[in-house]
Amino acid sequence: MLWMPIDRSLDMPLIRQVYSQIRSRILKGDLQYGEKLPSTRELSEWLKVSRNVVLEAYDQLLAEGFLVAERGSGTYVAEGTFLEQTRLTSPYQSHLLQADEKDKGDVINFRSGIPALDEFPRKTWSRLSQAVWQDVSSATLGYDMPEGRTELRLILSRYLMKTRGVECHPDQIVITSGATQALTLAAKLLLTQGDHVVIEDPITHDIQTIFTNAGAKLYPIPADEYGMQTALLPQHIQPQCVFLTPSHHFPLGGTLPIQRRIQLVNYVRETKGYLVEDDYDSEFRYEGPPVSSLQGLEPDRVLYIGSFSKILSPALRLGYLILPLQLIEQCRKVKWFSDLHTSSIDQLILARFIEQGYLEKHVAKMKKLYKSRREVLIQSLKELFGDRVTIIGFSTGLHLITEWNEVSFTDEKLAYIESCGVKVYPVEAHTLVKGRHTHRIIMGYGHLTDEQIREGVRRLGLALNEVRSVIK
Repeated sequence: MLWMPIDRSLDMPLIRQVYSQIRSRILKGDLQYGEKLPSTRELSEWLKVSRNVVLEAYDQLLAEGFLVAERGSGTYVAEGTFLEQTRLTSPYQSHLLQADEKDKGDVINFRSGIPALDEFPRKTWSRLSQAVWQDVSSATLGYDMPEGRTELRLILSRYLMKTRGVECHPDQIVITSGATQALTLAAKLLLTQGDHVVIEDPITHDIQTIFTNAGAKLYPIPADEYGMQTALLPQHIQPQCVFLTPSHHFPLGGTLPIQRRIQLVNYVRETKGYLVEDDYDSEFRYEGPPVSSLQGLEPDRVLYIGSFSKILSPALRLGYLILPLQLIEQCRKVKWFSDLHTSSIDQLILARFIEQGYLEKHVAKMKKLYKSRREVLIQSLKELFGDRVTIIGFSTGLHLITEWNEVSFTDEKLAYIESCGVKVYPVEAHTLVKGRHTHRIIMGYGHLTDEQIREGVRRLGLALNEVRSVIK
């Protein structure tokens, strides 16, 4: 008997259940070449399903070559249908296992860069979306320009000049699917195999990967409390570009002073290279207004990258790349062959969101919220740990750095801390030169409530007290 479980409560047609289980058994070798299957009438009676269900399942398996039918004889497993199994679980099973693992632990995750997603202005966005769909022409639903909608680029150029001191014409802007695509486009524009990129150390590991995947050789410059140490810029090479986060260094949090910015501008003028400026979350500056962009000092030598992932939501996948004039046409071509264009409808919604003043209102609201959460985190750390911890890099953004006098955050210790219900992230994971930041961890707070922050710090304290005896 060819028995298989049939579950009528599943959101899967009975035909698909029968087909999938027979197919799986053939691939795994449970049903082997030449083996005869029950008749459709017999199998339907065993499974208590309609004969048509089995007929359609058999027809599909015959069409795909898993079975062969011999007139007057029956249906048999075809030759060459066994596939040695190398995967321990199916993707569906893996998904369930991952979900189970997530459900088991009530882990408070101090991951950086996640905004307060429950504060996303859904009603406003929904209303603007409805209005756009009502107003949009049929032509807008077709293929669009790779550089993005004119409406958004025009409004964005005005907004960035007002808030960040960015000097650009709308034609210099390319709308991207987030900052990651903007960085990838910049790498494709500027780099060929073997080119040098001067880069801050530490810096996001993903950014390192984007540049190395483009064939670049990375030349790390250590960062201090003010960002990249520009006095250490190499004179023996001519890099194609210098990458940095001048308004809010990631992860250490420093703001690059004007003297170092001028050094960088003079450096790329001499080397004929470019500066790639990632301005990822500088809107949320808590001591004074956001600092002006580096791009405003030298528009002809700076590629400026921004996104709305930290301001609004990563799910929108909306970012932008601002280019020197000489790179515009080439970038449009690269963008076209990357994904044709970013969602036209989402661009139009965002354009109205900015034009009608909602973005500035949202940023102002979120600054108050994040500043409050930052203070809760700083206060909780100081109350529990006192002078055992030094807090740096907290003037801007959605994270801060804690430096510990007596703790080196090895993989083992981090795993133990997570087992205690709190997840923190080592600065060392983002370094090129290892060993300089082993006592530092990144703690993001934008997405956590006050209660979660306090509880997370409490758990961290318990974990650090216990980790000394557990891991020598």
